This record gives sequence, C-alpha cells and structure tokens, in this order.
Amino acid sequence: MPPTVALGLWFVLLLTLLVFDPAKEPKTSLALWLPIAWMFIVATRFPTQWMNFAGGLSTLQGLQEGDPMDRMISALIILLAFGVLLSRSFKWGGFIRRNAWLMAYLVFALVSVVWSDFTLIALKRWFRDLGHYFVILVILTDPDPLLALRAVFRRLGYLMIPLSFLLAKYYPLQGMQFNPWTGAAMFVGPSTSKNGLGVICLVAGIYFLWDTVARWSERKKSRTKLIILVNIVFFALSFRLLLLANSATCRVCFGLACVIIFLAHTRMIQRNPGLLKAMIPLCLCLYPILAFGLNLNAEMVKAVGRDPTFTERTEIWQLVLSMHTNPIIGTGYESFWLGSRLATVWASHVGSIAEAHDGYLEVYLNLGVIGLTFLVGFLISSYLKICKLLKPFTPLASFALAIWTVTLFYNVTEAAFKWHFMWLSFLPVAMTVPWRVRQRAPAASLVKGSVMEEPADIRLGPTEVWDPEPSGHQTA
Repeated sequence: MPPTVALGLWFVLLLTLLVFDPAKEPKTSLALWLPIAWMFIVATRFPTQWMNFAGGLSTLQGLQEGDPMDRMISALIILLAFGVLLSRSFKWGGFIRRNAWLMAYLVFALVSVVWSDFTLIALKRWFRDLGHYFVILVILTDPDPLLALRAVFRRLGYLMIPLSFLLAKYYPLQGMQFNPWTGAAMFVGPSTSKNGLGVICLVAGIYFLWDTVARWSERKKSRTKLIILVNIVFFALSFRLLLLANSATCRVCFGLACVIIFLAHTRMIQRNPGLLKAMIPLCLCLYPILAFGLNLNAEMVKAVGRDPTFTERTEIWQLVLSMHTNPIIGTGYESFWLGSRLATVWASHVGSIAEAHDGYLEVYLNLGVIGLTFLVGFLISSYLKICKLLKPFTPLASFALAIWTVTLFYNVTEAAFKWHFMWLSFLPVAMTVPWRVRQRAPAASLVKGSVMEEPADIRLGPTEVWDPEPSGHQTA
C-alpha cells in the first residue's frame, strides 16, 4: 500500500473514532482540545520537527535556543488555556492554598533563574512549562472533570496508537531509528525515542485497562459492550507497541500498574482500603533497601534483558554527580544541561544525552535539596488526597493510584518531572482544584420572581466531581 494511501486511511479511521466513539459524551467542552494538543506535542515532537523545519535541536546551540515557531505555538496554547480559565472564573487563591507544595516548587523554580548561568533560557523554559498546569486546569475545571479526563486520554490514545503503527510501517524514516553502533532498528513511532514511545503505550494501556475494569459491572448494556470492545482493541495495540518499543522501564511500570488496578477493584481491598494504602508506601520504602542494599536492581534488570548498569545509567549518574553542583539550590531551573556541563557530558563516553535518566537526580541537579524537598512534599500530599478516593471507593481511585505509583517508579531510571508526558499524565490526579459553580435551576423556576441558588464552593480534582445537572453532586 502506498504511504499516502495509508496516511489517508489513518485519517479516516481517526475521524471515525472521534465522531462515532461509543464513549463520546456531549457534556465535554471543546476547550479540551487545548490539553489534547499540548499533551500530543509533549508526548511526540515539537511542531517544527513534524514539519521538518527544525535543524538544530540535536546540537548544543539548538538545545539552548529552541525554535521561535515552537515558542509561538506554545504561547498561543497557554494564552487560550488561560482565557478559558478566566471565562470559568477560576479561583486562583483557593487553588494555591490547596496545592501549597506544588506552588512552593514552582515559585522556587522561578526564583532559581536568578542564579542560573543562563537566566533568559531558564526563564523561558519556566514560562513554557507553566503551560502544563494551565492545560491540566482546563480539564479539571470542565463541568464534569471525570468525563473530561476520560475524553482527553481516550482521544490521545485514538490519535497516537494507530499513528505509531503507521509511521513504523509506512514512514520508517520518521517512525524508526537505528542504533549507530549495531545498526539495530528501534521503534520510536511519533516520539523521538523508544522510551518516548514506551511512555505513550504505558499511559494508553493503563487508561484502556482501567476504563474497562471500571465499566465491567455494566458490561451487559449495549453501549458499554461497544466501549469495552474498543478498549480491548486499543489495549492490545498498546501492549503490542510496548513490546516493539522494547523499553524495559515502561514494561515493568505497566505490570505494576495492572496489579494495582486489579487489586483496587477486588472486594478485599474495597472492604479494607487501608491494606492498599499501606502496601504502596511500604513497597516504596523497601525498594531502596532491596535495590541497593541487596543488589536487587542488578537481578531485576537482568530479568528484563538489560545489563546491571541500567544501560550505562549508573555511569551517567556518577558523571553528573562528579560535577559538584550546588547541593542546596542547584544550578537553576532546567539549567544543568546547558553550556560547558552539556559539552562535558557529550564529550564523554556516555554519548549525546540531555537528561540524568533519574527524575529525582534531575531535580537535585537543577534545584538542589530545596527543590527536591518541595517535589517530594507534593508527591506525598497528592498520595494522601488520592487515598481519600478509596473510602468510599470510587473507580477513579485505581487509575489515580496506578498513575501515581508508576510515576514514582518511572523516575528511578528516567527523568519525567519536567517537559514529559508522564508528568502531564500525573498532574490531573495529583492537583486539587476549587471551583465556584452556579447551580442550574429547573426550567419551572425560571419565571418572574424566581431566585437562583447562590454559588456553592465545591472542591474538584482527585477528590470530587461536580455534576452540573439539577440532580446535584456526585462523587467521581
């Protein structure tokens, strides 16, 4: 089949899925296409890379300066998202109070540009990354945040999973890369690396599995049957792509997420949610002891077909730590991989990399112990909020717990607390959003002399979802 014909068929399939999607909900806002566009760019490539205009992103100068067209497109999405929030009368004060650790992290990151060796670049990157939070707030301030969350992840799956197969088969120059030493082919799909494709498959697989399990009790309904059938197809495609991507980290995280989702929906856990709430932190605390004290990491990586150095990651960690950055305040926001430090790393035997392959180490290098403390505080506070969904149990609990746990484990060998699809997938279940909503009055009350109810303060995010219909409030 000619590539252009295959591209046309993919486009028709995408339109068919979006128009005739059995899970489509008319309540969701058109503004959701803003976070979809943003998350697609973060998960795949910058617009200029898609248009083949980017000529220097793999060079030292290109990494530092970026591209003006990419900045313009990012700024446009940010402004539109900010406009949506203004139109919804978003309560910024309440959001800041309920997300104190995240706000402290962002403020410290902004202040850190002062001591960065590349102040202007760090400042531009901070404002660019601020778009993460604006677009996620567009999802969480939707009239029904749970439906909005489902719509965003579903549409992203419809878009990126078939596109990955299309690029790998019919556009190999864009969908595949080749190892410069061995010549082995690597599937990258719409992303720029096999690990990037792995994250796309990981998040899509988690979503379609969770949505299937969450709807399973209603599987006898005709509409739900169609939704589950579509979910199973895309879950299988995501799993197949995950194997082709050959990302060991994503495969391990995917297995972990599946276990959490199934456990959360068992009767034992729903009767005793404290078991799961205690199990996850216990495993996280035991992991460093088993991994580094008993050399479990070496055995695990051998089991998934990797060498004990995590594909030279331990050498990267030693190299970047040997540069002796400021341990308290770091080098400044997103400033470590710039200038002489980046040149030193690229001149070493570890190759042309631009991340520490460890999220916690990455934050430490850029923001020091202070920034890392704020980040850990946000992770802990978000976990406590998510645990509230377990009693009484809500289907969102399993998805939120799976994403939270996977994000923490993923950052052991990859850096994702920044411009990364994993971080964007984590934020919707981690942030808490207050929202002032005016209840809709029944039609019968819209007569002369009737009085609408006063606006009610309702907290949205990972704990509650507001049903805008007159029937009132439901837990998501």
